Amino acid sequence: MADLSATLAEFVHRPPALPEGVRAAGRRSLLNMVGTAIGGSGETAIDKLAALLPVFSGPATATLIGRPERGDMLWAAYINAASANIFDNDDTHIPTVIHPSAPVAPALLALAETLASRGRPVGGDALIEALVLGMEITCRLGNAVHPVHYARGWHITSTCGVFGAAMAAGRLLGLSPQQLVDALGHALAQGAGSVETLGTMSKSLSVGQAARGGLMAALLAADGYTGPEAPLEGQRGFLALHSDAPDHAALTGELGTRWEILNNTFKPYPCGVVLNPVIEACLALHARGGFDAADIASVELTGHPLLRQRTDRPGVTSGRLAQVSAQHAVAVSLLRGRADLAAFSDEAVADPQLRAFGDKLLFRDDPTYRLDAVEVRLRLTDGSAVLHHVAAAAGGLDHPMSDADLAGKFRTQIEWRRLPLDGDALIAALANIEGAADGAAFLRATQTNYRDEQGESPS
Repeated sequence: MADLSATLAEFVHRPPALPEGVRAAGRRSLLNMVGTAIGGSGETAIDKLAALLPVFSGPATATLIGRPERGDMLWAAYINAASANIFDNDDTHIPTVIHPSAPVAPALLALAETLASRGRPVGGDALIEALVLGMEITCRLGNAVHPVHYARGWHITSTCGVFGAAMAAGRLLGLSPQQLVDALGHALAQGAGSVETLGTMSKSLSVGQAARGGLMAALLAADGYTGPEAPLEGQRGFLALHSDAPDHAALTGELGTRWEILNNTFKPYPCGVVLNPVIEACLALHARGGFDAADIASVELTGHPLLRQRTDRPGVTSGRLAQVSAQHAVAVSLLRGRADLAAFSDEAVADPQLRAFGDKLLFRDDPTYRLDAVEVRLRLTDGSAVLHHVAAAAGGLDHPMSDADLAGKFRTQIEWRRLPLDGDALIAALANIEGAADGAAFLRATQTNYRDEQGESPS
């Protein structure tokens, strides 16, 4: 085994004790992921994926979060990951813009639930440990290839997330260091994803595939399926393939003492993370009152260049495209004072006033701005101007969402889907998951119309 791959494999095989703050971050990440999966579970794209289950699925051992169907563990991992990501409401690792829990947690949950069905339940403490380790590998790989990787158009959540899912599942399966290196090789063989798909149904396919592919990688390795010796650092391995100058130190430096999950954040709005400060500013301007669309000549956004590069999308025609459109985000938050799931729906996009208002948007690139900062300047038809500056948006590292905020966000996902789920009970179960003998048992309470083998609903 070569150095980098072997080092990460050894880290996952024999991890240090996780500090409580790191474990708490893992629990928060899991809560957010389950909530966003509930929120996205009824989207048309997820319906279409679930319709494939009877054709391709094996024995139904795992939950489809927020849905009545069950599936085999590979399909459950796939669909739950796609559900968690589809509304762009998932978590964000600020240095890389990776959404790390979406590919990792669903793979773990599907595996843990399947193991429990075979009489081998996984404790909640082991589940959180594996989640943290998988997210750590995902984010460190992102650090090693950022920014070239993302700038080339790779969907970094998926391309790095498949490795994290493999390592997390491998930890639960008790893989040896050599088997974990093999799993990294199998993940290398399956990684994919392009930002060209943002705003379309295709986008969440690669996130689902990262979860399923990572889980499959670990299962294959457990069965003795072998892979390359140096899947990460090899001459044609992941690092060389995806970056001109990969940062090896970012991958292994301070491993086990510096935790990337502490750089993970949670979005208050269901859209691309670079739009969070824009929405915050526009909501603040709306709250001042007195602005009519006819009175505004233009809206100038000054921010990091990535804001324009990823969100300059006028005339969007679907809710999914609206999630990555500054034109729509500005119009709906400034004129309607809204930034909830309904604000990024197909119905909201069809509003003719919002569509017309998007033409007034102008971008000003300023590379000195952070991703979570923006200045929004309204130039009015009477010649005056009004502005609002956000130095560090809510939901970022400087102003993280509180536990109460995350719980509120979780409840809104259930309300959006109009599901008869007990949100408070689920929140409590996830907060106390590390004391559970079966860490996946809570999943039954996320499923609509669930019946166990005896035909009984879960208590």
